[in-house]
Amino acid sequence: MRLDDRLGAQPHSFYVLNKRHPVAPATFYGIVSPAMEESTNGRIVAALHDFQRLRWRADIEHLLARLQGRSDDLLPFEEVRQRVHAKLAGERQLREIPLNAIVGSVGRYHDFNRSFLPRRDDNWQRWSRVMAAVDSLHGWPPIEVYQIGDAYFVIDGNHRVSVARQMGMNHIQAYVVPLKARAPVDPSMTLEEIIIAGEYADFLEATRLDELRPGCDLRVTVAGQYDKLRQQIEHIQQRLTTADHTPSLSEAACVWYDQVYRPIAELIHERGLLRDFPQRSTTDLYLWLCDHRDELSKQLGWDISLTQAIEDLTEAPGRAEQLLDRMIPDNLEPAVPAGVWRRNRTLDPASWLFREVLVPVNGTPDGWQVLEQILAWAQREPIRPLGIHVVRSVNQRNSAAAQAVAREFIERCAAAGVHGECAIDVGTIDRIIRERTRLVDLVAIQVNHPPGRSPLARLTSGLRTILRCSVRPVLTVPRAVEHVERLLLAYDGSRKAEEALYLATYLAARWQLSLNVVTVLEGKAEAEQVRLRAFRYLERYNIAAGYILERGEPAAAIIHAAEQTRSDLVVMGGYGHRDPLSDLVIGSTTEALLRSRRLPTIICQ
Repeated sequence: MRLDDRLGAQPHSFYVLNKRHPVAPATFYGIVSPAMEESTNGRIVAALHDFQRLRWRADIEHLLARLQGRSDDLLPFEEVRQRVHAKLAGERQLREIPLNAIVGSVGRYHDFNRSFLPRRDDNWQRWSRVMAAVDSLHGWPPIEVYQIGDAYFVIDGNHRVSVARQMGMNHIQAYVVPLKARAPVDPSMTLEEIIIAGEYADFLEATRLDELRPGCDLRVTVAGQYDKLRQQIEHIQQRLTTADHTPSLSEAACVWYDQVYRPIAELIHERGLLRDFPQRSTTDLYLWLCDHRDELSKQLGWDISLTQAIEDLTEAPGRAEQLLDRMIPDNLEPAVPAGVWRRNRTLDPASWLFREVLVPVNGTPDGWQVLEQILAWAQREPIRPLGIHVVRSVNQRNSAAAQAVAREFIERCAAAGVHGECAIDVGTIDRIIRERTRLVDLVAIQVNHPPGRSPLARLTSGLRTILRCSVRPVLTVPRAVEHVERLLLAYDGSRKAEEALYLATYLAARWQLSLNVVTVLEGKAEAEQVRLRAFRYLERYNIAAGYILERGEPAAAIIHAAEQTRSDLVVMGGYGHRDPLSDLVIGSTTEALLRSRRLPTIICQ
């Protein structure tokens, strides 16, 4: 029988437990007396309280994990097995295994978290019965697990593992089915790290470097990196090919390792470059140096060696910080400081503020509303829409569907008498937009999924990442407004509100819009002082405006002011330059306003 069959659709039948082993006390499996029943019911009530307490702990652990950018999920066995190409390595054995090395499950990886705390409320009956039935695990049936590397995956006995861990036990008896993988797997690994381990296994299988260069360590911490190493090896393979001999990929890999990689790895260690990046590997830094060398070569117009790239990294101020910046999760970075976007701009009524506008499109009807909004604005401003259609894979980028979206973007622009361009890129939408914002004057995006109310929802919001990290103003469009005549500025005197004041002044003067300014502050004297600052600024440019002082929750007050003034567009400041974890927990006026999905809103940085 093939391993895929034995580990396939019915993994629980791979090995069947022998039910004739010693069992728990009669209160668990047998008929109970009234006195025993009363005692058991009491234990079940106590166990239920334990379950409720652990459910709460599971939710807290999940929140903390997301805030820290990590996963607390159990690993799904079948996906791990396929990723690392694990194969059966022997007969099952009965032995004690460490509970903290059990990190996954065959069929219940959604029911428990990585600590085996229960995640589902409907698990309470079974969990409570298991907890109430024993004072210890002596006499319990052994659980059944698969072993890959040093990690274990439960076939049968998930609830027993959960109860055992909550009882403070360190080990549990288990029937262990061993599997062997080429890449190392240990209990501390996340699913992303397992995916990377699978890529490493593929790389080693193709190059045989683990056999030909024993002890070599080419581990990375980011997925997708082994394709880059393989491309370097294939380039060497082509260079070494002659009319008489074509070296194998393994031969070329040895040349690459000996002559290219190992000398640079030794330099990295000699210079102590990894001290600032304790969570990264030598190969991570090697690959970044390759990218850095390519960037330097392009900037300077001549070839730069990897050794020169290392010199630049160690001697040029700020180079190491560039690498560190790439390694910080986007949603935990501080917001962009105020004023970056207009550092080299002046408020000149004779010049245009918006020329290149980045417009992400996905081909859906809602997605086209953003482009329609920009095309309407192009009648007032010499805008060149630059579309970006983001897909998940290279295959999708070359697909007919992706090409059709890009073609429709250009055709819609042409129909409006506007010259537009559209590119197709692979990755995540928030990362790609962030990388391109410095090349444009404005980012325009559809508000399909505004940041949610909970910290978890904010943490996972791609829109929130874009708003925090964009170095250009962001236009959010819940629905297109064809004619913009009335503008509302939300102004509280903060640094980013000053950027919004600058932009509102430009729009009111250049587009001849009616302008109202709403200020939402608790103190009447402070609100009046802030209003006066806006009045004096607008007066310098001969712009008349209406002024509204509101109290209460800021987002609701801004929405009320927009309704009262029948505004078509809102301009406001973005995230403050404060601790991003505070934003995650507390939320912001920007997010609350976006959730209302009322009007197009320009959020200034």
